[in-house]
Amino acid sequence: MFEKVLIANRGEIALRIIRACKELGISTVAVYSEVDSDSLHVKYADDAICIGPAPAAESYLNIPRIISAAEIADVEAIHPGYGFLAENAHFAEICESCNIKFIGPHPDSMRMMGDKNTARKVAKKCGVPVVPGSDGLVEDREKALQVAKKIGYPVIIKATAGGGGKGMRVAHNDISLANAFFTAQTEAEAAFGNSGVYIEKFIEKPRHIEFQILADSKGNIVHLGERDCTIQRRHQKLIEESPSPVLSSKLRSKMGKMAIKMAENANYVSAGTIEFLLDKNDNFYFIEMNTRIQVEHPVTEMVTGIDLIVEQIRISAGEKLGFEQKDVTFTGTAIECRINAEDPDNNFRASPGTITQLILPGGPGIRVDTHAYGGYKISQYYDSMVAKLIAYGKTRDETIKRMHRALEEFHVEGIKTTIPFLRFVHSDSNFQKGKYATDYVDDILSNKE
Repeated sequence: MFEKVLIANRGEIALRIIRACKELGISTVAVYSEVDSDSLHVKYADDAICIGPAPAAESYLNIPRIISAAEIADVEAIHPGYGFLAENAHFAEICESCNIKFIGPHPDSMRMMGDKNTARKVAKKCGVPVVPGSDGLVEDREKALQVAKKIGYPVIIKATAGGGGKGMRVAHNDISLANAFFTAQTEAEAAFGNSGVYIEKFIEKPRHIEFQILADSKGNIVHLGERDCTIQRRHQKLIEESPSPVLSSKLRSKMGKMAIKMAENANYVSAGTIEFLLDKNDNFYFIEMNTRIQVEHPVTEMVTGIDLIVEQIRISAGEKLGFEQKDVTFTGTAIECRINAEDPDNNFRASPGTITQLILPGGPGIRVDTHAYGGYKISQYYDSMVAKLIAYGKTRDETIKRMHRALEEFHVEGIKTTIPFLRFVHSDSNFQKGKYATDYVDDILSNKE
C-alpha cells in the first residue's frame, strides 16, 4: 500500500479522498490555489502546497506545478478525483514517467475509452449495442447532412472529447443541423481543445443508466449495479439513484455483463462507469465511458456497502479485488441530490458568494458530502457545487421521504441554491412514481412558468 498520496483536486472530492486515505493509513498532501487557502481539504490533509492563482489553468490544470508539488512532497501516487486532470491521459503518462503512480486507468485505456468515438468502436467490436450514427468523426456540414438523412431526424451532435454536456447539440431538420454542427464544433474546441464531433440518432425520452465497474490488474472485473441519472438539465446531472426504478433483475444482469465485457476489451484497470441510454421498450445503447470516479459514486456505496475510493486506491497499489461478482449484494435504495450554488428562479444562474450560515441535515439514512461551512466562499472560478446530499432507505418510498425531510432541514444563507427546486422534484408525483425521462426537468420548468 502507498505511504503518501497527493490529491490533485479540490472541494468535496478532495476531502472524500483524504478521508479514504486516512482509513487506509496513508498520509495525504493537498494542493490548492490561492483562493482555496481556507478550504477544508487544505486543513484536513497532512500537508498542503499552494500551486498557483485562482484560475484553474494556472493551478489545478497546471501539470508542471502539480508534478513539482508531488516531487517536493515525495509522494508515491496522485489521485486526480473527478474533473480537472482526472481523464487526461497525458497527465497520467507524465506521472508514470516520474515514477508516480496515477490512481486511475492506464493512459492507453483512458485514451481508448475516454474518446467517445473510439469507445463506440470498442462497443461495436464486442457486441454491445450503440446508438445508430456516423462511422467516425464528421468533419463538415455536408457530411453531417448525409449522416442525418441516413439515420433520420432528430439527431444529436456530440464532441468526441470531454463531457458535461459541452459540445452537444440536438437538431430536428437540415437548417438546425447546419447551425448546431458549427456551434458544437466551436464549443468543443473551446472546452477541450478538440473540435472533433460525431453524430448519433437522438433517442427521445430515454432513461440515462450507468453501470459502475471495478477492475484490478489481476484480470478480475465486477459491476456494482446501476445508477439512474435521468434527472438532468442541459446534460448536467441533478439527481441520481440506485437501483433504477425501471430496471428488472434480468435487464440489470444483461446490462451489467455488457459493461464488464467492454471493460475487458479495453484492458481496463481501476474504477470506471459504462453509460447507456434506455428507451421505452427496454432497448439499451452504449453512449460513453467515464474513466474516473463519478460525482454520484455515493449512491452505489450506500446500496453495496463498498467504499469505491478505497477500492480504487487498493487497485492502483496492485492489490487484488477482495470479492467476486457473486459476493456483490444490493440492499435498499439511495438517492443523491447535487446542492449547487445556482438560482433556480433565474435560469439556474451561478450564485457565487460567501455562505453566511450553513445548517446541515442529519438523522437516519442521511449522508452529506461537502467541503462548505459557515463563512466559506463559493468561488466564481470553479464548479458551483456546495454539497452532495444522499438519502438511504429500505424502499424507494422511504428514501424519497427521507430526502424530502433532509432538504427541508438543509439551510444555506448568503447564496442561492438548488434546494427549493430539488424539494419541488421530490414532491412531484411523476418523480415519486419513477415516471420520467431525460426531458423531465425541461417539462416541469415549462409547466412552472
